[in-house]
This record gives sequence, C-alpha cells and structure tokens, in this order.
Amino acid sequence: MAALPGDVSEKLSLSGKVALVTGASSGIGAGTAILFAKLGAKLALNGRNVDNLSEVGKVCEDAGQCQPLLLPGDLTDEATVKKVVEETINHYGQLDVLVNSAGILLMGTIETTTMEDYDKIMNVNLRSIYHLTRLAVPHLIHTKGCIVNVSSVNGQRSFPGVVVYCMSKAALDQFTRCLALDLAPMKVRVNAVSPGVIVTDIHKRAGLSEGDYAQFLNKCKVTHALGRPGEVHEVAQAIAFLASDAASFITGVALPVDGGRHAMCPR
Repeated sequence: MAALPGDVSEKLSLSGKVALVTGASSGIGAGTAILFAKLGAKLALNGRNVDNLSEVGKVCEDAGQCQPLLLPGDLTDEATVKKVVEETINHYGQLDVLVNSAGILLMGTIETTTMEDYDKIMNVNLRSIYHLTRLAVPHLIHTKGCIVNVSSVNGQRSFPGVVVYCMSKAALDQFTRCLALDLAPMKVRVNAVSPGVIVTDIHKRAGLSEGDYAQFLNKCKVTHALGRPGEVHEVAQAIAFLASDAASFITGVALPVDGGRHAMCPR
C-alpha cells in the first residue's frame, strides 16, 4: 500500500495562513475564529459588536499567541467592506482563507415580512457576501486560497415562517457552487457548511423568548436524527477542515453539519 502523502495533523494545520472571518463577534464566527487561532492561523476578524469582537480577539490571542487584526463594522456599508479587505492585505500582505459567517435571521411569512425586512436579510446574507468575496478573490487567487461560506439547512430544505431567510441561504448555496466553478481554474476552492439548529443567540435575536427558545431546542430531539441541537465548535471544526489542506480536492460542496436534519422527512 502506498504511503499517504504528508502527515494528517500537518494538513489540518492552518499555520502560516491568513484568514479573514466575518461575523466573528458571536456564534459560529466567534467559534471559528478561536479554533483557527488554535490551529495557527493569522486572523483578521470582522463583527458588528465592538465589545464582543474585542473579547473574541483576546481569546484568540491567548489561544494562538498571535494578536488578531480587529476590523469592526457593518458589512452592508460598502466603505466598510473595502476597508476590511484593504486593511487585511496592508497588515498581513496576503489572504489565504475567507470565511463568510456574517448573517442574520428574521422570522416571517410573505404576509408578515415587509420589503424593508426583505432588503435587510438579503443585504446582510447575500449582497455583503458577494461584495466582500469579489474584493477578496484577487488576493485568494494569488495564494491559491479558499472560501468557506456559512449557509444553513434552510438552504436545502423548506421551512414555514422564515421565507426570506430560506431564500437567502438557497441563493448562497448556488453562489458557492457557481463560484467554485469560476475559480477552479485558478486553484481557489469554494465550499459551504450548512448547519442545522446550533446553540447560539441568533434565534433569540430573531425574536424568540427564553421559553419559546427552550421549546425550540427541545424539539430538536425529533427534528434532528441525532436527537439534539448542535454546538458551535462542531460547525467550526467542519469549517476548519474545509479551509485546510486536508480538503484539497473538495470544492463546490455545501456540507451538512446538522445532525442529519437534511435527511429527515415528516411521517
């Protein structure tokens, strides 16, 4: 049997790679930033909550012994997007990994979701990602880097009461696949993770009360094949894999990290 090329732990390392992580002030983005720091990445972190972003930065610094570049701001502002990419390149001189984790959830049907809400979701979950990625791509081509988008099981399956959120994630999945084909000749890989219900604050920020949220998590016993919601670190580990050289022959994939929810059917 031929020997495997390289050590597996070496391929999973992000040492020497510069990673820009958005949505890093909370949830999956924060968990990803901390794991990337442990894996040796040099970090540029964006998030809207300045205080939370600073706290995440401190944890990353302790975990990786390297001070992250903090780039707070709202990515729906075009000037902020340009600044985030420019300052990352000015500071590190390169970009190897882009993790598009920034996103919002608003609940509502077509009867209750206003056009203002529609624009808000689409601007955060799609337009800002398109803009940031467009500016980052020339630098990723130079390093033969990669992109990991944080999508959702909502992009693959349909759920009532979150119509525009589902639309935004379905579009993000298609963006991932199209971009993977466009950039493959330049050796830039593009993938996504599709989490199921993950224990973060996103559902509370969308309007669920403490009691409703507890019931929502409890329902995961029957809506997820593994019988529970997921944890942030479980999604972060999948992102780190897709960002690493261990995933060198994977592109155009939306990887479910959902305890089997995408495979579930009502009975």
